[in-house]
Amino acid sequence: MQADLASDCLLPYRDLAQPAVNQRFLFLSILSSARLFAVCLSLGSLLSISPIAAFADGGTGTPELRRAANSSDSITTPRPLIGLALGGGGTRGAAHVTIIRELERAGIPIDFIAGTSMGAIVGGLYSAGVSTEVLERKFKDQSLMKSFMTVPLWMRVAIAPILFVPRLVGHKPYDGLYYGNKFRHYLDQSVPQEGRKIEDLRIRFSAVALNIADGTIAKLSTGNLASALQASSAVPGLRKPVQIENELYVDGGVSVNLPVRQVREMGASFVIAVCVDERIKRIPLDNFRKVGSVAQRVVSLQLQTIDKEQGQVADVLIHPQVDGIGLISTKPSDAVRAMDAGTEAIKEAMPRIKEGLAARGLHLGLAGIGNYR
Repeated sequence: MQADLASDCLLPYRDLAQPAVNQRFLFLSILSSARLFAVCLSLGSLLSISPIAAFADGGTGTPELRRAANSSDSITTPRPLIGLALGGGGTRGAAHVTIIRELERAGIPIDFIAGTSMGAIVGGLYSAGVSTEVLERKFKDQSLMKSFMTVPLWMRVAIAPILFVPRLVGHKPYDGLYYGNKFRHYLDQSVPQEGRKIEDLRIRFSAVALNIADGTIAKLSTGNLASALQASSAVPGLRKPVQIENELYVDGGVSVNLPVRQVREMGASFVIAVCVDERIKRIPLDNFRKVGSVAQRVVSLQLQTIDKEQGQVADVLIHPQVDGIGLISTKPSDAVRAMDAGTEAIKEAMPRIKEGLAARGLHLGLAGIGNYR
């Protein structure tokens, strides 16, 4: 039976026993093989692979050949890494919350956040997993600002002479009216347990602060989140500086209030900056007869100067209309006005953001899903 089977299998080749047919078949086989080998050799030289290896996996080709066979749509480029630079501005920083909310709704991914003062507080809490809805509520119910200012400023100033009494007996705390420890505790309790160390956050984050010991700008990107936020928002003269290990930090807004360069240093290739400064306009001279008006004006002028340069190197600069909102206002209406201003500002800026991202390969779908090619 095996002999019969072998005979049947060889039946199509019996004619090859004839010399003329056999020679012709061999010639055609050699010619076809030579042509095939030449094609493989050409492909191999272009793709830097062996022509033999091209068919070693059963005819499907190596990964290089399979990718070459696909259309050009399969070639991808990395999407841009998006960073937010959130500026300081006290209660005006409530605008950051609604801007982040609208970026979320548009499907725009956020890879890095660098923030100063209130920008650090909002950005840090968000990076730790606190939703924009919860952040809105913290501003509206005044819990955040009341934790920041545990005692009204006028009362703290009134009792300031009493605070000097401990110095008479040798106790010498750092200069400032507030310690900020209650605020740090509030921040600590606002984030989940797994979000209390900066290096564990879901979004890479840095709080910008000024090291007053050596005068350098610091990006606090490791360690306890609440302590870093306390340091970044320690307004000189109002809050005592914060010691972290062997360094002493105050509010980063003294030198870098809008940390665009800092978020680029973290790795962002496309930066959206949010400035919540008041716009500078000429005001009547009589306004400066009010207590504290001169200092407030000087702060506004200084912030405008230092923020202008940073804003110019952002890919998109957003500047909500927050004029008239006090830095340390605890009025819910001011917080709501700042958040409404943020909503309006991001709607105006969204076409510029989408255009800039599209130019770098990130295209936002109709449903807000980010696609890139």
